Amino acid sequence: MDQKHIRNFVIIAHIDHGKSTLADRFLELTGTVQKRKMQEQMLDTMSIERERGITIKMQPVRMEYTARDGQQYILNLIDTPGHVDFGYEVSRSLAAVEGAILLVDATKGVQAQTLANLEQAQKQHLRIIPAVNKIDLQNARVPETKEEIAKLLEISEDEILSISGKTGEGTLELLEKVVALVPAPRGNPAGSLTALIFDSSYDAYKGVVANIRVIDGSVKTHETVRFMAGDAKAEVLETGVFKPHFESSGILLAGEIGYIATGLKEIQRVRVGDTIAREGGGSAALTGYKEPQRVVFASFFPQDADDFDVLRDALSKLKLNDASFHFEPEQSDALGRGFRCGFLGVLHMDIIRERLLREYDIAPLITIPSVSYKIKMRNNKEMVVYAPSQIQDAGQVAEIAEPFVRLEIVTDASYLGPVMKLLDESRGTYCETQYVTAEKVLLTYDAPLAEIIVDFYDRLKSVTSGYASLSYEVTGFVPGDLVRMDILVAGDLVEPFAQIVPRAQAEKRGRTLVEKLKEVLPRQLFAVSLQAAIGGKVIARETMAAMRKDVTGYLYGGDYTRKKKLLEKQKKGKERMKASGKVHIPPEVYFKILQK
Repeated sequence: MDQKHIRNFVIIAHIDHGKSTLADRFLELTGTVQKRKMQEQMLDTMSIERERGITIKMQPVRMEYTARDGQQYILNLIDTPGHVDFGYEVSRSLAAVEGAILLVDATKGVQAQTLANLEQAQKQHLRIIPAVNKIDLQNARVPETKEEIAKLLEISEDEILSISGKTGEGTLELLEKVVALVPAPRGNPAGSLTALIFDSSYDAYKGVVANIRVIDGSVKTHETVRFMAGDAKAEVLETGVFKPHFESSGILLAGEIGYIATGLKEIQRVRVGDTIAREGGGSAALTGYKEPQRVVFASFFPQDADDFDVLRDALSKLKLNDASFHFEPEQSDALGRGFRCGFLGVLHMDIIRERLLREYDIAPLITIPSVSYKIKMRNNKEMVVYAPSQIQDAGQVAEIAEPFVRLEIVTDASYLGPVMKLLDESRGTYCETQYVTAEKVLLTYDAPLAEIIVDFYDRLKSVTSGYASLSYEVTGFVPGDLVRMDILVAGDLVEPFAQIVPRAQAEKRGRTLVEKLKEVLPRQLFAVSLQAAIGGKVIARETMAAMRKDVTGYLYGGDYTRKKKLLEKQKKGKERMKASGKVHIPPEVYFKILQK
């Protein structure tokens, strides 16, 4: 079909604003999926997506539509994730289209990820079509929501459509508006092949399958193509489109969205954002490519040491369909063999954990999420570490830098005070305040990522009674007054408990940790000292009393000196044990502490 009759667009929105439900209505309107085969959230292919009501994996679909004027069109829709963890994938899908439907929930209004995704769409110079969704609900605030969108886009409220993805009201008008307003692709059909990879997956028979948008030229089955950033070549085993399942077409032309099966067995060779060119062709790489940035790290250990190989195989299979997930073997003296894993965020980590349980029946022991740190040594050598134990000589550390994020929080103006107090407690630095409307405010802060990834979102929801949303973007490493805090049990350093903490909070955190350790560590036959230390200075201490056996219980009558003699003998024995005894820490103690 001629390029002028192709429309490529995405739906962007905050989580749970109805993207997948709207996509269902489009599939019905265009007859792409037969009614008897339709189901809710048709484009959400994983059970975890349906249960949680969120899109985790972007999904394209090709629809054929006859407009009111009788003209036939091909509509390529990409349903994108709404969570901040998958922001890079969203940016690459936006680069593959010319238009975007900005969907806003009428009951919640504009939220943080709405703004973040809108900003990315505007950077790609996409045609934005705004729509207010869920107008069928009793608590819908349609006029207020339209006012927010109009102020945000600097347009008239009359340009904003009112729809219901659930009932279908207004969805036909929205589809007609997409056809009328979204520009057609402008690629050169006769040019050299240039295509953008916006997603990839693994198929046991076809190898790595790349979801692509052809910018210039065309790609056919059995042609040899090269992947510029991945530095790989492959013969195209199959070319096709999404209906929404794979449907072979033999060729993809300029302006079209589809897939190619590469036969490659390593998904990391086919990277999101990479450029595909024909072997020997002179195409230049498309701009905007960057490696996915893993910002959260955690260790996975098998419940049983004998299951190490089972866990490794399961993680390897998950990685085949998720190139942004990374893992490598890790050896811990305390916890045995496991894997150090890198994620795009805490939600990404939770999805991997849930998929391990559902798909492979594995429930690994997981340490508390942490971030990476950039260490500068006194000899000016720099390195990135993912755990304090990687710092071999703390005395040679000249500077520690931690990753910072630019936080954007949307909340009601009445909660402004509590939110700012929470951000101050989280070592945030104020940037600016913008009023979206008279009642809704956008706060911008810079804050350490380490303060955000664990429980910040729950605390934010608590102080705002649920009326807040956030998004963030990693801005880089910032040097700070950070120190390595060690934990000593009976004078012995316990590496898994070591932490990198702000110096000003070290004493408080150290005291909290040793108090918790005192509660969960099994008592020994001798008194055990629990200490938090920075270098050679102890900043917090607790003493766990010894278990005491009643050595005088069998005595009866006689002089008190007999009892005193036995007690003195017991005391000397405990002193000898304290001097030479070692404390064995069971694995469950580590996880109670690390997952506190």
